[in-house]
Amino acid sequence: MKKIILPVLASLAFATPALANEGRIEARGGVIWSNGSSEDTWGIAAGYDFDLGSSAFAGVEVSGDKIGTSGTKVAFGLTTRLGVKAGEGTRLFGAGGYTTEACNGCDGQWNLGAGVEQKVSGPVYVKAEYRHFFENDIVLGSDAVAAGVGVRF
Repeated sequence: MKKIILPVLASLAFATPALANEGRIEARGGVIWSNGSSEDTWGIAAGYDFDLGSSAFAGVEVSGDKIGTSGTKVAFGLTTRLGVKAGEGTRLFGAGGYTTEACNGCDGQWNLGAGVEQKVSGPVYVKAEYRHFFENDIVLGSDAVAAGVGVRF
């Protein structure tokens, strides 16, 4: 998976001048829970959204997230988004992707979720998102809710 994520990050970094108001970078934090226990989580993400007409968009995102407990490491993710522009500065979206293992001996996980972004001022936005992580390719797994703040460029 790292062989996929690193080239995507590099292409985003070199393509930045051509992203004209659709590139974004954000910081986020939240909670992840499974089997009755929960932990804090935090991370960063960079992405690019493509307009699909005047009211829809599709995008791609690369991320690095860390569960705030000992024995975990940064999990890298590659996620796609599909959504609608629901009003002045509001975006509603569904998301799905893959995240590498969060600890030694853990497996990477597929995820599905949904979220909302709201423009605050100029290029700044706030975001809330839910994701379900599938364990061993079945419904069992963990759930996460995160809030973030980002900048579009």
